[in-house]
Amino acid sequence: MVEMARKGKKMPKSKEQHLAELPKKKFKIMNLVWVVIMVLGLFLSVDVTNTHISVLFNNFSQFTDIFVQMCHPDWGYAATAVPLLIETIKMAILGTVMGSAIAFVYSLLIARNIVKNKAVTGILRIIMNIVRTIPDLLLGAIFVAVVGIGPVAGVLALTVFTFGVVVKLFYEAIETIDPGPIEALTAVGANKLQIIHFAVMPQILTYFISYVLYAFEINVRASTVLGYIGAGGIGLYLQQTLQVFDYAKTGMIILVIIVVVVIIDYISTKSREALMK
Repeated sequence: MVEMARKGKKMPKSKEQHLAELPKKKFKIMNLVWVVIMVLGLFLSVDVTNTHISVLFNNFSQFTDIFVQMCHPDWGYAATAVPLLIETIKMAILGTVMGSAIAFVYSLLIARNIVKNKAVTGILRIIMNIVRTIPDLLLGAIFVAVVGIGPVAGVLALTVFTFGVVVKLFYEAIETIDPGPIEALTAVGANKLQIIHFAVMPQILTYFISYVLYAFEINVRASTVLGYIGAGGIGLYLQQTLQVFDYAKTGMIILVIIVVVVIIDYISTKSREALMK
């Protein structure tokens, strides 16, 4: 150290010195105000909704009884549960494919680097935002009222739900692509379809497939819940077994759902990781 100082070389800085040199942000009183508001809002919400953790502990013995019964599933009910789960997966696949196909075309229409007319993109984005505000259970209830109880209502609900998920992610991805190829093709007189095919598609196709797989993961879970309102799938039987307190069959349904969802999530995650490399 002394030798380095004699030769005029700088001594390496310690960790404390590095931390001392980091820029310091000034404390703002508004940050404290927002924290106080959030804490007060939390306590006010608990008081208004009468949400108290003590309620859970008061009924904890009932929960443990139900849980123990579910941990002894009715293995004979697997012959009924598996075909219903396959129907649920088919609903998720159909809803994902149809919703993603519509979202693909719609995303190109609302991306401002593809369609330059701000009035058109503005109106289409308002429609998109309205669709996205409708939750999947409400969509299921609407389609059950329109087409009746069954998997068709579930497929239609998942189609609209998938559209809302994919279109948002996809159009934002389109707007972040490299504009160079688009400008080059425009300069040589290419039309919109040629620009999309040769300049846009190569840059966005992997993103689109990744978003579709992500939507499929969500739809497998959502399709099990849609059965509660009569939109087909295994959810309807899950509701029935709970209503008659047949928790052994409920445990069997939950078990097959967990196994399939974990497998699908794993495959989908690995596929998306491979696509993004």
